[in-house]
Parts: sequence; C-alpha cells; structure tokens
Amino acid sequence: MKKTFLAVMLFAIASYGIACTNFIATKGATIDGSVLVTYNADDYGLFAKLCHYAGGKHQKGDKYEIIDYDTHASHGFIPQAPITYNVIGNINEYQVSIGETTYGGRKEMIDKSGQIDYGSLMYLGLQRARTAREAIKVMTSLAETYGYSSGGETFTIADPNEVWILEMQGCGGTPNNKVVWVAVRIPDGMISAHANQSRIGQFSKYNTEVVKSKNCIKFARSKGWFKGKDADFSWKNVYAKPTFGGRRWCEARVWSFFNHFKDMSRWLPWALGKDAAAEDMPLWIEPNKKLDVSVMAACMRDHYEGTPLALDNDIAAGPWNTPYRPTPLVYEVNGKKYFNERPTSTQQTAFSYIAQLRSFLPREIGGVIWWGNDDGNMVAYVPIYCGITKQPECFNTPGVDAVTFSDKNAYWVCNWVANMVYPRYAQLFPALKKVRDNIEGSFLRSQPEIEAKAKALYDTDKAAALELLSEYSSAKASEMMDSWRKLATYLIVKFNDMAVKPEKDGKFLLTPTGMGATVKRPGYSEYFKKELVKQTGDRFALPEDE
Repeated sequence: MKKTFLAVMLFAIASYGIACTNFIATKGATIDGSVLVTYNADDYGLFAKLCHYAGGKHQKGDKYEIIDYDTHASHGFIPQAPITYNVIGNINEYQVSIGETTYGGRKEMIDKSGQIDYGSLMYLGLQRARTAREAIKVMTSLAETYGYSSGGETFTIADPNEVWILEMQGCGGTPNNKVVWVAVRIPDGMISAHANQSRIGQFSKYNTEVVKSKNCIKFARSKGWFKGKDADFSWKNVYAKPTFGGRRWCEARVWSFFNHFKDMSRWLPWALGKDAAAEDMPLWIEPNKKLDVSVMAACMRDHYEGTPLALDNDIAAGPWNTPYRPTPLVYEVNGKKYFNERPTSTQQTAFSYIAQLRSFLPREIGGVIWWGNDDGNMVAYVPIYCGITKQPECFNTPGVDAVTFSDKNAYWVCNWVANMVYPRYAQLFPALKKVRDNIEGSFLRSQPEIEAKAKALYDTDKAAALELLSEYSSAKASEMMDSWRKLATYLIVKFNDMAVKPEKDGKFLLTPTGMGATVKRPGYSEYFKKELVKQTGDRFALPEDE
C-alpha cells in the first residue's frame, strides 16, 4: 500500500469517529405523499436521549448558550430568538426535520475560533424555522455571523413539501470568511442519501434549485484549490475529495440504499472504492417503486444482503453468521492493513429514526418521528408525534447515562437484547425479528385510528388532541419496553449455554417429571465447519475406528 494512500485512509478513519447515515424520500416518491427522512447516529459509547426543547416567546436581551453537541463544552452565548418552536427529537411542531452526517473535508478549513458546532446548528434550526427553506436561512446566517467550529457536514433539511441537502465547512479562521456552504433541493419524486462523504458535486449541472454562499467558489480560488470556470466547480472534489474510505465505508451505504430501488451495478465500482476512474454516483435517483415507513425501516436495517459487499460469505461471520463486524474498521496482520465493511446497520448506533412529514394533516399530527434507541435492525421504531411536549420516560430516564444501567431505559434494554443477539445472530435474531416486526406492525396499523381521533379533537380542543397523542406515544413506548424486557428473559432461557430449548405453543416443553425437555445442539453452520477444517486440517479429525 502506498504511503500517500495509507495516510488518506487513516485520516478517513479518524474523521468517522461519529458516523451517521441519512436516507431521503421526497413526497412524490412515497406511497401516501409523506416526506420521509432517516438518521442513524453511530458512535462508540454514545448514550443518547430523545431531546426536547420547549417553544416560547423570549424577551429582548435573552441569551442562548451554545453547548457543543459532541463534547458538551460551552461555546458561550448568542442572542435568543424572539419566538422558538417546540422540538422533540429531530423534528419540530411545524414538521421541519433536520439530520446530518459528518464528512470532515479539508482539515485546514476547520475554524477553531467558530462559535457554533454542527449539532447546535441543527437544533437552532429546528427551534427557529417553520419550513426547510427558513431553516437553511437560519442555519447559514448563524454560521456566517458567529462562525462554524465543526468539520465538513452534510445536513438533511426537510418539511412536509420538500427536502434539501446543505453542505457546510468553515474557513479556517480566514479574515472576512467564516463559512462556505451550498444547498440543493432534491427534486420531487426522487430519493437521495448521504453517509459521511460529501455528495454535492458539479451543482451547476443539477436540474433543480441550488443556493450557495457568496464565497462558495471564490474562497476555493483564493486558496488556489480551484482555477477553472465557475460552471465546472464541484463542491466535493474541491473541499472533500472522495477517498477510498469515503467511497467504500460511506458511499457504499448510499449505493446499497439506491440498489433497493434501481439496478446500481453501473456504479458498483464507485462504491467498492478501489477504481480511481470509476463513474461517480448521482446525487439522487428515481425509485422503481414507492416507499413508506416500513420500507425505509428495512433500508435502515441493511447489511448489504445479496450484493457483492454482503457480510455472510467469509469466516468473520463466525459460527452463527453475524453480519456485524468489530471495530475499528482497519486491522493489521504481518504489517499489512485490512478493513471491515461498514453497512448501514451497525452495532454502535446510539439512536435511529424515521421522520414522517405529511402536509395533508394538521401540522402537530402530521409529523411523526419513529424513534429507536439502538441499531435500527435491533429495535421496533416507536411513533413520537411532533406536537407533544413530554418525552416517554424510557427515552429520557432520570439518573441513567452511558455507565449507569436501568431496565426502565430504552437505550440499555435494547442494548441488553442486541448484545445477546450479535454473537449468535443466526440462532437468536429470528426471535428478535418476530417480536420487532409484530410490535412495529401493530404501531403502524393503529396509526390511522389514533390520528383520526386527534384530528377530530384538533379544531375544537387542540390541547386535548396533543395530550391524546402524548399519552399515545408514551403508551407505545411502554409497550415496546415491556416486549423487550420479556424478549431479554426469553432469549436467556431459550438459548442458554449455546443450546436451544424446545417449545410448543409458546411454552417451553417439560418431561413428565417436570424437568426441562432435552435441548437441541445445532452446532456450527455448514460453511463454518468447512472453513474450520480448512484451517485446522486433521488436527481435530476423529480416528476412523471411533
């Protein structure tokens, strides 16, 4: 491996300490005309709550403290807005939703003197904007006024009618330049995605609306990074040129999402990352079928199944064929470096959601954030309505944190179950999937009924309608938690000591004398047995007379 390539690769790894994915479906691409956007927040050891920011009116002179999203350090204060809006998770009462993925970009562009980090920018946008376009103005104006302290970031900014991708970087403390940015509206009827690699390219050729900072191209020229015509300017090629890591670990997630809705074999060489001349992927595609919440959930649970990047065809899957891989992404053997794949569904996800935004319902009823406190594959998404002002206890449990367990907390209960499943995936996952799909399906089926009740109340007693939805969200969260605690105890009994206890009609079988029935011992998978013999030869071969 060349030293220059290795350096780029290792920098890419460092840039993805916090790694996320956003999938996007515009209203014309969905079954019912919803806008659907997703987010998974991947970080090692991150403990996350369902946040809430109360809306309200504020006095002149009121201040807002900027608390860094990653470090929790204070960056000082900025003036508070005269009016702010209710925010629950990553959605506000006007059905504006904002997610992000970090791509890093040029290290020298990070402005250590900037006051506002990417996380604060998201939640300030949610608190201060009633539409996606307004959120873009809020976020870019704040960054231009107070400076932007984070690395390169891609934001998904959505409302019930449209979705935009905003990419932003600092200017490294350069005088008279605080930030550069560009925003692109995803055309209606299309789907898009991003996953820690800048995706906006030669935007002059996009057949859609594009807005950008005045210095978007000028700043690159001033640094000598770009010398061509304005029409030839590519944001990502200048500010965040894709590396092997940016393609294989990031763009591959986008490729796999698109591949559910279009034959993406043409762009597979790009996703694989090793062919420097490979054709770049489009920013959006037209799907061959319409999407809904359940389809988006399935995409968030993706492990490259059925593709050349699948994780079920090598010995790293282990005896029970797990599609998960330990971190870090890179490991070394005899001085040579190797890597793991990085699918959308990964064990270090702290929280995951699908935001459902609907223009055909009253605003506090139409917006739902389907929330899960773990890897999307290992949770049942719970509906949280955008107009409510109270988090379910399990998503914001007092006294619980990254090192304090509680069986009342969704993060810990979901991780408790998931960490039993990961190492014995083929054995245990079918039981989890059955519970997950049953409960999530029941939530989806009950959605029209509760919304009809809330809508009937809304015009005459809005407060009562919102209280109804608040109680409903809390009840569904409690229902999920009860199911998951039962699942945890079921798994430890059913699969104790790597064996499998037989059952019938939902009850474990007993002998006539009341003992547990004889367990089944499934042993290794056929694939793993063969690989083990390849490695060990006759070391464990039984004598022929045995």
